[in-house]
Amino acid sequence: MLYVDDKVYITGLTGMSGAGKSTAARIFAESGFEVIDCDLVARTVVEKGRPALAEIAETFPEGVITPEGELDRRKLAGIVFSDREKLGRLNDLIYPYITYRIICEITAHAARGGRLVMLDAPTLFESGADRLCDTVVSVVGDREHCMERIMKRDGLTPEQAEQRLSSQHGAEFYREHSEFCIENNGTGTEFEALVSDTARRRAGRTGESFEEKK
Repeated sequence: MLYVDDKVYITGLTGMSGAGKSTAARIFAESGFEVIDCDLVARTVVEKGRPALAEIAETFPEGVITPEGELDRRKLAGIVFSDREKLGRLNDLIYPYITYRIICEITAHAARGGRLVMLDAPTLFESGADRLCDTVVSVVGDREHCMERIMKRDGLTPEQAEQRLSSQHGAEFYREHSEFCIENNGTGTEFEALVSDTARRRAGRTGESFEEKK
C-alpha cells in the first residue's frame, strides 16, 4: 500500500460499468465516508494547460485536442476503447497524475479530521490506486443488465455498450480481487440494502483497522 495518513481508513470502490457504482458511492457517502470521485480527478488532470494534456496530444496525434485547446473526450474514447494497446498507453500516461491528486485529497481530508475515505474508481486496479486501500468493494452484474444500464445512461448503441464492457474486466476478475463483491441483478431496493450493510460494516471496523496499521 502506498503511504497515506495511517489514521485514515480507505475503501476502494470499483466494478463493471453499468453495475451501480454511482448508487454505491452515494450510500457510502450517506454512511459517513468522504467519497473521492476518481473520474472527476481524471478529468481535472487533463484540463487545458495541464502537463498531462500536453503528453496526450503528443502520444495521440489523431486530433484529440479541440481548436480551443481542450481534450476531445469522445474522439479519444473512440480511439482507445477499440485498441487495448492504445488504452494501455493512455493509462500509463495519466495514472501517475491521478494517483498524486488522490493522495493530496486524502491528505487534505485527514487534516480536517476525517477518518473514512472511499475512492470511487472504475479503474482502481489498472491505476494502482488499490495500493492506497485498506479494503476493496466491487459491484458487478450480469452482462445483459450492465449493457441495458449503459445504453440508457450514456445513450450508446448496443455495439458501443458491448465495446465498452469488452474493454474492461469481467465479473470474475472483481470477485477474485476484492474483499467484498456486491451483485446487482435484482431490484434497486435489494441492491441498496446490500450496499448499506457493507458500508455499515466497513465504518464499524474503522478502529480495528487503525490498530492493524500501527
